Amino acid sequence: MKKYAFGVDIGGTTVKIGFFESCGELKEVWEIPTRTQDHGKNILPDIQKAILNKLDENNISLDEVEGVGMGIPGPVGEDGTVFTCVNLGWSQFNVEQEMSALLNCKVKAGNDANVAALGEMWQGGGKGYKNIVMVTLGTGVGGGIIIDGKILCGCNGAAGEIGHIPVRDDETDVCGCGKKGCLEQYTSANGLVRVTKRYLEAHDDESVLRQIDSFTTKDICKAASEGDAVANKMIDELGQTLGKATATIAAVVNPQAFIFGGGLANAGHQIMDPIQKYFVHYCFPAQKETQFKLATLGNSAGVYGAVKQVLD
Repeated sequence: MKKYAFGVDIGGTTVKIGFFESCGELKEVWEIPTRTQDHGKNILPDIQKAILNKLDENNISLDEVEGVGMGIPGPVGEDGTVFTCVNLGWSQFNVEQEMSALLNCKVKAGNDANVAALGEMWQGGGKGYKNIVMVTLGTGVGGGIIIDGKILCGCNGAAGEIGHIPVRDDETDVCGCGKKGCLEQYTSANGLVRVTKRYLEAHDDESVLRQIDSFTTKDICKAASEGDAVANKMIDELGQTLGKATATIAAVVNPQAFIFGGGLANAGHQIMDPIQKYFVHYCFPAQKETQFKLATLGNSAGVYGAVKQVLD
């Protein structure tokens, strides 16, 4: 194997690029703007330029680079085909072939959430496991599934869309995906705020949250830790919903561990304990020992997972 490799995590605002040694050591990480104008035609050339400039800075030849791994914010097929990527302005094309032609080296691409899960399995909260499910609790709910050390991407790259598991039939608000009643409408950071506001509007319970304009998940968690009954009820309901969802996922893929990341997961045991409690209640008996862990790589999980694709 050649000495160096790059991991690229493409976001709607910035592209994060990690420069690695092939042993897995991250030498440097930096960002460039994501230019989504003109259907994102500049994104891949910008990445090419950034990588070549970094090699020039370090007097390293492209011949010493094993390849470039990429995380894409949309479905990616096993052959590297991006089916659609609204945030980048991309329609269907093979991102691996185009990037490989620009850099004349091996390129491997995957969905960004799946790639982040691979990174956590390799060097983060899932280290030591080969079968994990990563759940990211942020603005939405993302997911990535790793089976026997490999990303489960599905027939068109859309496996692991945990946030869009249907959990309610009586929902009237529309999810960002166009459906109603998706998991992320209740268990994301935005979802927790939304259901808490809805509860306060429909009930007369006293709560310190009524005194806060535009309260956030941090406010809810703080209120719960101080004994606020409404805040505690909302967190318990989130735990029940996620506990049932993870039990459903476990019944299908039987992971060794669930790895939780994202801003809401930063609340730690306050969020994790009720999820695990309800998971044990709902899960198939043989899966009660499934582990629940926190992600540890933060915003770098994507570049670690991206480069791991190439190193494998």
